[in-house]
Amino acid sequence: MELEGTFQGGVVVPDDASRLEEGTRVRIEPLEKPKTFGEMFGDLCGEFPELPTDLAMQHDHYIYGTPKR
Repeated sequence: MELEGTFQGGVVVPDDASRLEEGTRVRIEPLEKPKTFGEMFGDLCGEFPELPTDLAMQHDHYIYGTPKR
């Protein structure tokens, strides 16, 4: 069973408390807004002039040494 609620005045108030019996132990996990791809990996974006310009097309050549296509 999964319930959602709101944190108010130092306590968690479930949206539908009638589904729980008095004394029921619960686990509370905050629901966070998921990060976008850009938020997670934006700091990795950049320009790398030292990389070959055909790296995407010829990645097998650069990684495994296969002949260029």
